[in-house]
Order: sequence, then structure tokens, then C-alpha cells
Amino acid sequence: MAHQVTSKDIPNNGEHLEKSKIAKLQLITGVIGGIGLIASIIYLFVGGGVEDPKTEAHESSVAHGSYAFSWLFAVFFVLTLALGGCFWTFLHNLSNSGWGTSVRRMMENLGFVFPFLIVFCIPFLFPQVQQYLWEWMTSYNAATAAHPDMDASKALMHSANAHDHLLAAKTFYLNPGFWILRFFFYFIGLGFFIFLVRKFSIAQDTDKKPGTKNLFAARKHSSWSMIIFAVTLTFLALDLVMALDYSWFSTMFGVYVFAGSALNSMAVLILTGILLQKAGYLNKVVTQEHYHIMGKLCFAFTVFWAYVSFSQYFLIWYANITEETRYFLLRNTENWNLVSLSLVFMHFALPFLVLLRSDVKKKPNFMIGLCCFILFMHAVDVYHMVIPERGPSVGLVVGHHPKLWIDGSFLGDVIALVTAISGFLFLYLRNLTSVALYPHRDPRILESANLHN
Repeated sequence: MAHQVTSKDIPNNGEHLEKSKIAKLQLITGVIGGIGLIASIIYLFVGGGVEDPKTEAHESSVAHGSYAFSWLFAVFFVLTLALGGCFWTFLHNLSNSGWGTSVRRMMENLGFVFPFLIVFCIPFLFPQVQQYLWEWMTSYNAATAAHPDMDASKALMHSANAHDHLLAAKTFYLNPGFWILRFFFYFIGLGFFIFLVRKFSIAQDTDKKPGTKNLFAARKHSSWSMIIFAVTLTFLALDLVMALDYSWFSTMFGVYVFAGSALNSMAVLILTGILLQKAGYLNKVVTQEHYHIMGKLCFAFTVFWAYVSFSQYFLIWYANITEETRYFLLRNTENWNLVSLSLVFMHFALPFLVLLRSDVKKKPNFMIGLCCFILFMHAVDVYHMVIPERGPSVGLVVGHHPKLWIDGSFLGDVIALVTAISGFLFLYLRNLTSVALYPHRDPRILESANLHN
């Protein structure tokens, strides 16, 4: 029979991850992330002026445009993980969850990576990057420059490009000024709320008068925070990814990104807990029962991701509207259909079948491999969202058909991904070492430590 955890088993100051144990890893990730970020900013900023990428471009212009897509893919991947951490933090507080008290601090630390990722989004503010990623900005600026005496929608209606006429109806939302305002709102708004909720949690660790004041404050502010989270994730996905083709639209795209974020951030939390236990931490408060519940949440969001993915595809296929079907037609060209099929079988079917078993969720070594696989497939999913747009947007055309795969571009994809993941890990590790690993003075910590389900 397992030992019943009592207050005597909980250290007065909690458990703290020793910086010396991860100093080397933090240094490596910090150096790779820092150098990669600076080099990428310089490369993208210097890259070839603001010429229209649809003209006959030279190889240098294609290379810079290609890397702009690589950077978007990599940064959006880590953004989804941090956003998922925000979601689990707010949900835990709103639901007054007792079981998750032992792992709540990991959720908070993961979510608190999000506001700092704005540094990795700096290149998206460069016109040299925007011209390749978001063609609506190029069309908008060209139309307003050609007709300075008209408002943007009327100027776009005078364009000979039929797509510009479609953009004219969307200028209330798709205009550079409002886009930049939204961009900063996402990071400042949600960043403030995850900071505030985490601050209440940390304050409870050191409060001279133990009680539930900070606990109730965190719950209260999580209600507002969840609304800000939903708005941020949805419109950040629309502004960064769906707007790559402003003629395409889907009312389910925000939910689709949310499902992947929730699933894969939980995979990160499982990995974090297991690795910390292997390092000698959390052994009194985190048990196989916690991994069982977290594994069930992974299972639930695997099914939810598949449901939303299929629903989006089925509704677009059934309606058969030209502006909508383009998204999937593009992803069935040049063997991209193989990537689409791999998501069906590897992102859904395989994890679904494996996670059906209750015993595997309680096997740490097995869950390490499975969670790494889930994260890899999420990277493939984000790659599938972003990269097929690269060929047509950069303007690389073979004959009369846009080339969807640019030779040598995969190296840039890998470099960008390694840079973004390194920066993400550096920030996450810094958060883990800055405070206690779990809220040891939370009145529900013993309930969580003695969890049975």
C-alpha cells in the first residue's frame, strides 16, 4: 500500500530546482536561441528590400522569402505550447481542481513563457518579412499609395487584381495599423494576466498568514484571463497563419489550433514532470495517478483535435466554395497529400489506440517516448499549416504552376525550429528555477499528493 503523504512530508519551503543541475543545458539553449535569433533578425531585416515577390525575383529574394516562412513555422510552433500552458493554468483555477495542485506550478511556468516570446516575433514587424508572408499588406499599401485621396476599401476596388476586390471588403480588419495594435495586445494582454495569476500562486508560498486569499484571487482573475486567452489564441492564429491566404477563411481554424495547443502543452507538462522526478524532485507529491489523469487529458484532446480537423475538412468539401477549397487543394499538390494522410494516421489514430490503454499512461518511460512523438507530429501539423503557402507567396513558379517545395528550404526550416525551441527551453527552464516546483502551502496539496482515481 502506498505511503499516505502528510504535512510532515512537505518541506516548509517546498522543493526548488537547483540551477547548478541544469546550468549547462540552460547555457546551451540560451546561446543557441540567442545567436539564432540575432542572426535571423539580421538576415531577415537585410533581406532584399521590399520588392514585390510576384515579380521575377532573384535567388537571394527567394531565399529570404523562404526563411520568412521557416521563421513563422518555428515561432508559431512554440507559441502554441506556451498558449496551452496559459489555458491549463486558467482552467485549473476556474474548475477549483484539487488533483492538479501538484502540477499547477508547471502549468504556470509553461504559460509564463508566452509574453517573452514577443522577442521572437520581432521579425514579423519588418516590411521585408511581411511582403512574403502576408500579401494583403502589399496589396493594401500599394492601393493606398496609388490612390492617397481614397480610403483603403475604395482604393482596392480600383485595382485590376480581383483578389484586391475581396480584400476591400475586409479592410475593417485587415489593415496594417489595426494588425500592429492587435499584435501588441496579444502579448501585453495575455502576458499580464498569466503574470498576475502566477504571481498570486507564488505569493501563497511566502504569505506570512497562510490562507486562501491568494487562491481565491487567482480563481477570480482566471475568469477574465480565460476570455483574453480565447481571444488571443483565436486571432493570433488568424493573423499569423490563416491570413497567409487572405482569400481563405474557416470558422473552425481557431478551435483547430486550440485543440493542438492544449494537447501538446499537456505532453510538455508530462515530460517535465517525469524528467523532474528522474532528477529527484516531486516524488512526494506527483504519482502515477497524476500521469494517468494527464494521459487521459491527452487522449481527450487527441480525439477533439481529430473531430475539429475532420469537421473543418468535411464542411469545406461539402460546401465546395472556391475560396475555401483552395486550402486543401494546395495541400494535395506535390505530395503534400502524404503529409495530410500522415496527420490522420500518426497524429490521431496511433496516439488514440495507444492511449486507450490505462496502464501505459502510468509508465513514465513509455510516456516520454509517446509525448515526444506527439510533439513531433504537432510540428508536422504546424508545418502543414504554414509551409505549403511558401511557394506561391515567394513567387517561385515553374511553368504556370507555383512550386510548393523550394530546394534547400528544409535546412532553413530546421535552423529556425532549433532556434525557436532553444529559446523556448531557455525561458521555460528559467521559470522552473525561479520559484518552488509546486505550491507547497496550497491547502489542497495533500489532497493532490494522495490522489487516487
